[in-house]
Amino acid sequence: MTTIDAAEISARFRFAANRLDRRADLRDDATRIAVLMEAPGARFLVIAGERPVVGRDPTPTAFHDRETAAVLGAGFDGAVFLGFAPTATGDGAPWFATHSRFDETALAALPDHEAADLRTLAITGRLAAEEYGAIAQGRACLHWHATHRFCARCGAKSESASAGWRRVCRSCGAEHFPRTDPVVIMLVVDGERCLLGRQTRFPAGMWSCLAGFVEPGETIEAAVRRETREEAGIEVGRVDYFASEPWPFPASLMIGTVARATSVEIRRDETELEDCRWFDRKEVVRMLAGDHPDGLFVPPPIAVAHHLFAAFANGETAE
Repeated sequence: MTTIDAAEISARFRFAANRLDRRADLRDDATRIAVLMEAPGARFLVIAGERPVVGRDPTPTAFHDRETAAVLGAGFDGAVFLGFAPTATGDGAPWFATHSRFDETALAALPDHEAADLRTLAITGRLAAEEYGAIAQGRACLHWHATHRFCARCGAKSESASAGWRRVCRSCGAEHFPRTDPVVIMLVVDGERCLLGRQTRFPAGMWSCLAGFVEPGETIEAAVRRETREEAGIEVGRVDYFASEPWPFPASLMIGTVARATSVEIRRDETELEDCRWFDRKEVVRMLAGDHPDGLFVPPPIAVAHHLFAAFANGETAE
């Protein structure tokens, strides 16, 4: 079982609570993996398109026994071995992730199951806490397989290997591995105020931290400084790590940071941001509480940004 330190800020995040023992040492043992897939305790995450198929109340779950997974159209040949989940007896139960052969229309005809929106599932907390991290792991891997079916070296069709953790090209011998895209998300602070931005795709009234992908050859700190300068025209000095969260939309790692501004005049990139301004601590407190006089609010608790705002509101980001 993977140990989670409750004192870590990252442990507060919905998708970070992954207790699976990944057992990478078993991935190349095809015989053992095949036996595990037939085990009575085996559970399968079934993804239809980009959505996990969830059993409805009274016990909603995204991880199904093999019989149920078969009814849901699971493609067992392309299953990804996620690892062993702890059980009440202490013996690990093998968990897998598979794509469904059915589309959402076909699944809608099946009783007691639905292809559910993952973001909504995370916000509502309908599922058991231990499922979310495993869903993030499985969904990201399945998305990688769906979008990397051909060899990047020679263009030939590649094949899944190592229980879903590798793709091999039989034509040129190239090996390919799942990717994770690192994203820096930064709370830029200037004393008693912080810098927030809005994108056009945000719901009306929502403001959040600035964020951007880490580019090749960059440190986390350099990415924070570059993105802040590019999006808001603000210069940043010291950068402190805050926490991180796997973000399965589709396969990012959100790296939360607190950055100290060394300039204050905003020069917004109008392509990237609809608006950008400084907010004082009292405003952030009200945005978190949902009682801002202008109806402004911040992202929900599933997001790293929410916890950055909470830390700022509580004075935890002070020098």
